[in-house]
Amino acid sequence: MTTSSFSEPALATVENQLDTVAITTNEPSGRRTIKRKTWQTIIWFAVLLIITAVVLYPLVWLFFATFKPNGEFGQPGLLPQQPTLDNYAKMWEGIAGVPMWRFFLNSFILAAVSVIGTVLSSALAAYAFARVQFKGLGVLFAAMIGTLLLPFHVVIIPQYIIFNNLGMIDTYWPLLLPKFLATEAFFVFLLVQFIRQMPRDMDEAARIDGAGHMRIFWSIILPLIKPALITCAIFAFIWAWNDFLGPLLYITSPDLYPLPIALRLYNDQTQSSDYGATATASFIALIPILLFFLVFQRFLVDGVATQGLKG
Repeated sequence: MTTSSFSEPALATVENQLDTVAITTNEPSGRRTIKRKTWQTIIWFAVLLIITAVVLYPLVWLFFATFKPNGEFGQPGLLPQQPTLDNYAKMWEGIAGVPMWRFFLNSFILAAVSVIGTVLSSALAAYAFARVQFKGLGVLFAAMIGTLLLPFHVVIIPQYIIFNNLGMIDTYWPLLLPKFLATEAFFVFLLVQFIRQMPRDMDEAARIDGAGHMRIFWSIILPLIKPALITCAIFAFIWAWNDFLGPLLYITSPDLYPLPIALRLYNDQTQSSDYGATATASFIALIPILLFFLVFQRFLVDGVATQGLKG
C-alpha cells in the first residue's frame, strides 16, 4: 500500500514534467511555422501586387491620357503636365456630324441583340446535339467543330456576296442575322459539354409526364445551364462590342457606325490626329464592358457556387 501510494504521485509528477518539456520543445517550432507562413504571405502578396500593377498600368495610363493635350502625347511621364478637360468636350461632341451618344447607342444595340441571338440559338443547337438522337448527328457535330479551325477571313468574300445580293449592305442584318443561326461554334460546343454532364433522369421523368423537347429544354435544361449561359453572354457581349472588321465591311453610313469604327475617325492619315479625343473615347468605351463583366460575373460565381444536381 505504501509503495503504491508513493508511486502514484511520483508518476503524476513525472508526467507533468514531461508535458512541460513537450510544450517548451514545441514552442520554437510553432513560432518558426508562424513566421514561415507570415513570410510566405508577404512574398505572395508582393508578387500579386506587382502583377496587378503591370496588368492595370495600361488602363491607368489611358485614364491619365484623357487629361493630356495633344502636344504632350509622345513625351515621357504618366501624369499630364497641363491637365485639361477639353478632350471630354471634344469626345462628347462626336465626329463626322454624329454625336458620341449615337455611336454608343449603335454599339449597345449590336451587343445586346448579339447576346440574345447567340445565347438562344447556341442553347437550342447544343440541346439538339446533346439530347436529340437523329441520323448524321456525329457528322454534323464534327462539321460544327471543324468550323472552329476555319479562319474567319476565308468566308468574308462569300458572305459579303450573299448579303450584297440580298440588299443588306449598310444595315445591321449582316452583323445580327448570323447570331440567330448558331454560327458561333465555340458557344455551341461549350453548352454541349455542359448539357452532356447532366443526368437524363429528369428528362425521362418529364417525358413520362408528357413533356416534349421544347418543354424539357425550357423548363429543365435552361435553368440548369444558367452558369454556362452567363459565360456565353459575357463573351458574346465583349466580342460584339469590340467588333471592328464586321462593321467596317458592311456599314458605310456614319450614323450607323459603332464605337470601334468611330474611334478610327479620330485618326486620319491625311490630317492631324486628335490623340486626346481618341484616348478619351477609348477610355469611355471600356466602361460598359467593365460594368457588364462585373455585374454578370457575380451571377456567374453565384451560379457556379450554388448550382448542383442531386440524384
